[in-house]
Amino acid sequence: MFENKIYEKCGVFGIYSKEKEVDVASQSYLALFALQHRGQESCGIAVCNDGLMQYHSDLGLVPDVFSKETLDKLGKGNIAVGHVRYSPMHQTNRANAQPLVVRHIKGAMAIAHNGSVTNAAKLREELQLEGVVFHTTDDTEIIINIITKKRIYTNSIESAIEQAMYEIEGAYSLVIMSPSKLIAVRDSCGFRPLCMGKLNDSIVFASESCALDSIGAEFIRDIEPGEIVVVDKNGYRSITTHCAANTGKKSGLCVFEYIYFARPDSVIDGACVHVARLTAGSFLAIEHPVQADVVIGVPDSGLDAALGYSRQSGIRYGIGFIKNRYIGRTFIQPTQEERDRAVRIKLNTVESTIKNKKVVLIDDSIVRGTTMRRIVNLVRETGAKEVHLRISSPPFINPCYFGTDISSRENLIACKMSVPETCEYLGADSLGYLSIDNVKKIAMNAKCGFCDGCFTGKYPIPEPKPVQKNKYDQKIGDI
Repeated sequence: MFENKIYEKCGVFGIYSKEKEVDVASQSYLALFALQHRGQESCGIAVCNDGLMQYHSDLGLVPDVFSKETLDKLGKGNIAVGHVRYSPMHQTNRANAQPLVVRHIKGAMAIAHNGSVTNAAKLREELQLEGVVFHTTDDTEIIINIITKKRIYTNSIESAIEQAMYEIEGAYSLVIMSPSKLIAVRDSCGFRPLCMGKLNDSIVFASESCALDSIGAEFIRDIEPGEIVVVDKNGYRSITTHCAANTGKKSGLCVFEYIYFARPDSVIDGACVHVARLTAGSFLAIEHPVQADVVIGVPDSGLDAALGYSRQSGIRYGIGFIKNRYIGRTFIQPTQEERDRAVRIKLNTVESTIKNKKVVLIDDSIVRGTTMRRIVNLVRETGAKEVHLRISSPPFINPCYFGTDISSRENLIACKMSVPETCEYLGADSLGYLSIDNVKKIAMNAKCGFCDGCFTGKYPIPEPKPVQKNKYDQKIGDI
């Protein structure tokens, strides 16, 4: 039903304990539950116990895939990696569930990946010509094969990863488990977040700090763009060959992490997500003021921006929607009538907040526009006198190559219509987007640069060239 939202691909987690026979599976489960917003298609956990790896992954939400019995079967150990995954529409594939586990001549390895490799087609073809057989359609299998190749000729897994990074382009935040080590890796631009924490004598890594909070871990720091952090029995150490000081590359964290992807209680690269969204709403009120009676937000990521708009404008903040949290993102209906009904099933309005009011309606983005059109119509049917739509991001006018599902411009409403035309199509009385200048200021405390290529067309690294899909690169095991 909400197929017109922008979705992030994945969330990753890893834990290394100095003690053996620890319930790292249950700790991973709790962390993945906290990262569930980053992916609802599939999830998985791999556990290492005295060099032996056990793993389980499947389609579904974390509590559906893992029961107490399933976690017990994984057993106790001292290292674990976990993953939650989202894939683009109509590409659900059980084989793509992570972590991926491989066994090679020098041992075993499990990997969990968040991001998108921009030269994946080229690397995949090269590997296939060398005889590599692929079992998934995901970039992660390319990464793991390249690392495995390098491992054969290097003296450690971290050296293999360091060498592989010269070949892999694009976005990748990784947690990798060997029989004796846990390794965290972030690409040189830092497109996707990755942080490190401490839980008693254990070191943990996660896509967001909220996952550390969920297991009672203390936040230590963010992994730097280009950094490799290795944890073993001797503690942890850092490899900075691919960091900015040695490469000169500028960081480019996806600014949409602050607008939509991340949980509000997370702190990413030094900036609080909740505060960033409040700031976005405040900027919206300054840029697009309006006379109105109430400000409401579309759950969930529009709520903080709505509160920021209310505080800046002095217009009362109200609860305009109640969200049914028991319907996942895959709740899709085939006909227009069923889709319109589905909006009411997932979002229901609060009549006392909206009826006979001039309403400021806040959301994080507009993609195709069809879902927003239904939401505006829902507010009008509830009795709003006026509906003034405010969006806490600039218009999407370009594809994203680094881990979200904006693959082309053809379905983006901002590429087809002007702002007044979009406003008329959506049925709103007015429409205002956050400016590009101000979207760069919503996380002023962040210790990183931002990628805003989906708004500006300017990316931290060269835009990849279109590559014809390999005729053998077909989806397998689709259900």
